[in-house]
Amino acid sequence: MKTERELRQDIVDVGRLIYQKGWVAANDGNISVRLDAERVLCTPTGVSKGMMAPDDLIVCDMQGNKLQGRKERTSEIAMHLTVYNLRPDVRAVVHAHPPVATGFAAAGRALNEALLPEVIIGLGCVPLASYGLPGTPALTEPMLPLIPKYDAILMANHGAVCYGEDVYKAFFKMETVEHYARIAFVAELLGGAKVLPKTEVEKLLESRTRYGVRARAGGEPGCPVSAEELGAGERLWVTREELISLVSEALRATGIA
Repeated sequence: MKTERELRQDIVDVGRLIYQKGWVAANDGNISVRLDAERVLCTPTGVSKGMMAPDDLIVCDMQGNKLQGRKERTSEIAMHLTVYNLRPDVRAVVHAHPPVATGFAAAGRALNEALLPEVIIGLGCVPLASYGLPGTPALTEPMLPLIPKYDAILMANHGAVCYGEDVYKAFFKMETVEHYARIAFVAELLGGAKVLPKTEVEKLLESRTRYGVRARAGGEPGCPVSAEELGAGERLWVTREELISLVSEALRATGIA
C-alpha cells in the first residue's frame, strides 16, 4: 500500500504526462485518487496539470468538502465522487480532453466499433455520454448508467474520463482511448474502417481471462459494434473525396480559398 506522499507524487507525475501529451491545455483536466473509504486526494482548480507540486493537492471527504489543502479543489469533484460511489473497485479517476477522442465526442460519435483487438479486450468500447454543464449535477447525470458498465467514457462536447485500480491504470486507459480514436480517424480518411465480425469479437471477449483483464464492458448491446451489427449499407464515415469536398466548401465559404 502506497503512502499518501507517494500517491501525491503519482498524481503530479500523471498530470505532467497528460499535459506533455497535449491532452489538456492551460488548467484543463482533473485527477483524483481514493485514499480510503472517507477521503479522496484530488487536483486543485486553476492550476496547470503539468505544473503541479505534491503540496498543491487537496484532500476532500466523500461529499466533496475540502479537508486539507491551501488551494481549492477541482470544480468537477462531483464527477469523481460519483465514479467512486458507483464503482467500489475504482481507486483513481483521470479526466482530460485528448484532442482526437474529444473530436469524436464533439461530433456526437462514440468509439464503439470493433476495430482493434487490444481495445475490445481491455475496454470493450468507449460509449458517449450526453452533454451536461461542467461543474454541475447535469454533467454526471448522463454518465450514471454507463459508469457501472464501462471503464472509459466520452463526454459529449467535453472530453473523456477513465478510471481504474490506480492512477497509472486510469492514465493508460486514457492513452488507449486516444490511440484508438487516432486510428479510427485515419481509417475513416482512408475510406472507412473494416469492422471485425461478431465471431471474432466474441473470441476476443472470451480471451480476457487469459490476459488477466477484468473489464466490465463487452457483451452490452452495441459494445463493441461488430460488422453484422453495423448494418448493411450503413456508413458512419466519409470517403476521402467527400472529406476533400467538404473542406473545400468550408474554405470557400470563409473566403480562404
